Amino acid sequence: MYRPRVIPVLLLQNKGLVKSVRFKDHRYIGDPINAVRILNDLKADELAFIDILATKEKRTISVDFVKNVGEEANMPFSVGGGIRNIEDIRRILKAGAEKVILNTIAGEDPDFIRNAADAFGSSTITVCIDVKNDFWGVQKVWIKAGTKSVHLSPVEYAREMENKGAGEIIIHSVDKDGTMSGYDINLIKKISESISIPVVALGGAGNMGHFDALNSTVSLNGLAAGSMFVFHGDRRAVLINYPERGEILKLFK
Repeated sequence: MYRPRVIPVLLLQNKGLVKSVRFKDHRYIGDPINAVRILNDLKADELAFIDILATKEKRTISVDFVKNVGEEANMPFSVGGGIRNIEDIRRILKAGAEKVILNTIAGEDPDFIRNAADAFGSSTITVCIDVKNDFWGVQKVWIKAGTKSVHLSPVEYAREMENKGAGEIIIHSVDKDGTMSGYDINLIKKISESISIPVVALGGAGNMGHFDALNSTVSLNGLAAGSMFVFHGDRRAVLINYPERGEILKLFK
């Protein structure tokens, strides 16, 4: 039986885990390697790590960190943050990551996606598309941690990334980020129906009902979340968690 992957997305800042709301108000969550160990025990399908300061600080996510995750993780994992050249990707994949997540470089130099896919295969190249409304309420694609927009619409941009050779797209609603209020279903549906490569939804999930609402509307390859997997209860107490296998199978039967 096919079901989408359920993927915790964990944000790195200064070697610690943090969680944001609409890319602001970052809250410290804990140690990333400890989170990997917990998610091992909970049998997570896959993990994704994003170093949110790497691009701003003009560096790449630490290869030593990737190695440490690779030594601990029992599941596939992908990483992103400041990746700008082929050698960056080579080192990260050699360190144990299954895929790299590209964002800013994809908007600045779309041909880099083609070069990366040619070098390592499309299956290793994921493009994360950050989408948020501009001042006039128009949905746009943003790079550089949500500070610079690109000229293509979200649908046009997704199609370009597919044409350049990306093997997977993450659709990330910045306006929903950290709100735990549900996915932007219209955005995800619109983009996913315009391309044929695997799509992962991110931004807004707060409970299994949000997974169900999206999965009932559009068929995706992955359902990702951040806050849902690091907070518990109305007060948002920090607790690394993951749905039980039976709960997931029941939802997607």
